[in-house]
Amino acid sequence: MTGISSSAEAVLAADPDTRVRRAVRALLEPACRCPRKHGKEIMKVGVSPVFQRIGFTRSDYEVYHNELALADLAEPLGFDSIWTTEHHFTDYEMIPSPLQFLTYMAGRTKRIRLGTMVVVIPWHDPLRVAEEISVLENLSGGRMILGIGRGLGRVEFEGFRVPMEKSRPIFNEHAENILSSLETGYFESDGDWSKVPRRALRPTPFESFHGRTFIAGISPETVPLAVKHGAGMLVIPSKSWGEVSADLKRFEDAWSAERPTDPRPRPLAAAFTYVDKDPKRAADIATKHIGEYWNSVLDHYEIRQTKFDQVAGYNHYKGMSDAANSDVDQVIRNFVDQMMWGTPDQVLEKVDWLRATLDISTLICHFSFTGMPYELANRSMRLFAEEVLPVLHSWGVSSHVKPASEPS
Repeated sequence: MTGISSSAEAVLAADPDTRVRRAVRALLEPACRCPRKHGKEIMKVGVSPVFQRIGFTRSDYEVYHNELALADLAEPLGFDSIWTTEHHFTDYEMIPSPLQFLTYMAGRTKRIRLGTMVVVIPWHDPLRVAEEISVLENLSGGRMILGIGRGLGRVEFEGFRVPMEKSRPIFNEHAENILSSLETGYFESDGDWSKVPRRALRPTPFESFHGRTFIAGISPETVPLAVKHGAGMLVIPSKSWGEVSADLKRFEDAWSAERPTDPRPRPLAAAFTYVDKDPKRAADIATKHIGEYWNSVLDHYEIRQTKFDQVAGYNHYKGMSDAANSDVDQVIRNFVDQMMWGTPDQVLEKVDWLRATLDISTLICHFSFTGMPYELANRSMRLFAEEVLPVLHSWGVSSHVKPASEPS
C-alpha cells in the first residue's frame, strides 16, 4: 500500500472496525477516493444505453454492438456518467446484469461515473448484490453511483419466482441490509426474506455511499426508507413532471423533518433525448421513436391489462392504467411532449425548465431507443455534446426560481 506510514498500516491491520479502516485510508490515501469537482455544484449529464430490440431486424448481438459503441462515446464526448437499467427475458430492454455491464465500462474508462438505474433488489440474493457493488466500487476507484428499485414487470417477477405482491417487504428488507453493509463492510440478516450469518464484504467498500445512493420511485412507502439511509430520489419518467414535483416535495419535507442538518441529495432524472438542427425533423423523429418507446412500456408492464388496485404495493399505478385505457394516444403524446427533444436551443430550454421544476442535479439521457437508426442516435448524441452539454456544464444547480409554465 503506497504512501501509508507503518503506524497507519498497523491501525489498518489491527482494527476490525471497517469505519476506522475507511477513515484512516481516506486521510492517508486521498488518491483512492472518488474524484470530486471543487467550487460551485454544476449541472451534470449522463448517458444510458437502452439495449432495446423492439423495432429492429438486427440480432441481439448487433444491438449490443451498436449500444456499446454509443456507450464508448460518453467519456470522450465529455459526459459525466454512464447508466444502465435492469430488465430480463424480452426485447423490451436486454440488460439483465447492470453491475456486469458497468464493470465492463469501468475497464474501458478512466474518469466517468458509473450508475445503476436500477438494480432491482427483489430479484436477487442481497448478499451477492452487496458483494458485486463492492467489487465494482473497488475496480472503478470509487466511481459508482448506486440506484436501487423494486421492479414492476410481471414477466420478470414470475421468471425469478418472486411474488410480485410481496415486492415491497422484500425490497425494504433487502435494501436495508445492502445499504447498511456498504457502510459497515459486513452483511448480516435475520429477516423474513433472508437469513444470513454475519459475513465480511471483501473487497471492502473503501468510501461511504452516502450522497451517491438513490432510490427509484416516490411512493409514500419508499420515502421513509430513502430518508433513513440518506438516499436521494431517482426519477424514471412514468408520469407528468408536475406529479413528480409533488412527489419530490413529500420527500423534501420528510428529509427536513428527519435529517435537518444533513445536505439533501438532489434528484436525478432520466429523459429520452433527440437533438437535431432541423426542428421539424427533430419533432418527427422524436414523435415516432419516443412514442414507440412509451407504447413498449405500456406493453411490457401490461399497463392496460393489469388491475393495479388489486396488486399489493402497486396501487399508485392504477391512475396510469386508467389513463391508458381511456385515451392511449393522448397518454403517448403527453409522454413525448415532456421529453428532451428539438433543436439545441429547444432542448436547453426544456432542460432548464426541468432543472428548475424538479431541482435536479443530473440529467440522464437515453439517445437510442426502439428502432431508431443508430446513425441518427450517434448524430444526436454528438450534437448534444457539441452544443448542449457545454452550456449545461456552465449552469449551477438550483440557480433560479421555478418558472410559471412549461416551455412549448
